Amino acid sequence: MSASSQLAATRGHQHDHRWLILVIIATAQLMVVLDATIVNIALPSAQQALGFANDQRQWIVTAYALAFGSLLLLGGRIGDLFGRKWAFIGGLIGFALASAVGGAAQSFGVLVASRALQGVFGAILAPAALSTLANAFQDPRERGRAFGVFGAVAGGGGAVGLLLGGALTEYASWRWCFYVNLIFATVAAIGGLIYLRNEANPQRPKLDLLGSAIAAAGLFGLVFGFSHAESDGWTDRLTVTALISGVVLLAGFVLVERRVEHPLLPLRIVLDRNRGGAYLAVGVTAIAIFGVFLFLTYYLQLTKGFSPMKTGVAFLPMITFILLSSTIANVKLLPIFGARRLITTGMLFGATGMFFLSRITADSGYALHILPALPLMGLGFGLIFAPAINTATAGVARADAGIASAMVNTMQQVGGSIGTALLSTIAAGAATRYATSHPGRTAVIDAAVHGYTIAFMISGAIFLLGAVTIFMLIHPHVDPNAEPEAAPVYHHPAPAQSVAR
Repeated sequence: MSASSQLAATRGHQHDHRWLILVIIATAQLMVVLDATIVNIALPSAQQALGFANDQRQWIVTAYALAFGSLLLLGGRIGDLFGRKWAFIGGLIGFALASAVGGAAQSFGVLVASRALQGVFGAILAPAALSTLANAFQDPRERGRAFGVFGAVAGGGGAVGLLLGGALTEYASWRWCFYVNLIFATVAAIGGLIYLRNEANPQRPKLDLLGSAIAAAGLFGLVFGFSHAESDGWTDRLTVTALISGVVLLAGFVLVERRVEHPLLPLRIVLDRNRGGAYLAVGVTAIAIFGVFLFLTYYLQLTKGFSPMKTGVAFLPMITFILLSSTIANVKLLPIFGARRLITTGMLFGATGMFFLSRITADSGYALHILPALPLMGLGFGLIFAPAINTATAGVARADAGIASAMVNTMQQVGGSIGTALLSTIAAGAATRYATSHPGRTAVIDAAVHGYTIAFMISGAIFLLGAVTIFMLIHPHVDPNAEPEAAPVYHHPAPAQSVAR
């Protein structure tokens, strides 16, 4: 087939309203990503209003992470089998209803339950969103632009959550940090109903129930173990049991997937070196990025006395550079330099920014000691997320797009859980040791800042390790526009069903 006829065929697979679809998908993804940080800003006010204890506060975050992280693979496969349009819209509606319950909650139990429901529906929504985008854009240059925008949302959504959460908490109510999801979900759902096509697998193979159960249990064990380690320590019996159980179950999941006829996660997806490297890049970055969102937020608010709104504004330089670098990386740089060089360079930028922040003290000023690091990290995150997400979904069979997309979200969620637990534990330990060896009136403040700087150092080291690993793993020139793999052929297909609009 000639190059012109190939291009024509490729364009024929594209959606007529793909740019509107990009807006719809980006809106939904922003809602899911910012929810991880917007609620953190609202937590102190919610705790005061509902009267729950400090040791209960973590469950507002953990309930969401557990449900979301453990069900992502199943959510991705549901979209593949039954149609991404309805998985997307169903996820949006469920997420919105759960958010409404959370906003109206009058007790701690209801608030935790609403967060868990948000996680359940987010696990269906997020993979459906990314896989819909991957299938809507097939033209190489257009795909680059689309994934640049998506990468910017994935990388900067957390910082947007800080800004929006600060504004809503300060000028409205903590409840609006939940109610705002109704606006995002309504806009995205209406757009999805009008413009999306329901692309279901016409063969409708059986759902891998055993693999789904083992994967969910294994991911639950990992996420719970890391969350529990943050509050009770790494040597706590429940922490150790959960982590070991999670690892054993996921090892069993791999064995099951090698033997079942219709696997939940076809191992060919993750065993591809380039795709596996892209997943690893997302996970490593999610671990390290919490060094910025978590500890820099603590520093600005608790040490420097910034308001929630001012803290969000302080992150704007990073958001701006994420938006710029994500688009430029995919459209201009990825075809020239390849994913390996871009992701590695991004991680080096991230490491540089983290090491710069590790020099702060209690008396440091924003303009001289924080601001210079934010554009560096914004550039780095954009160079990582956009090419990594593009590479992770490129060349995947259309029937497997949902599960491949779910792996992106799974790595981001598990990486975030690891980052929160690991860095929080390290920072707390460093602060305790500093306070013990430096008695005095300012010891508490100085000890906390010392803990933050150690966390920044570890985050920088994680970025450096990630840069070396990704450089060795991903091939020098990955074709982000590779033809999709052939769809798997099942031995006992169900009767073909028509694709509904």
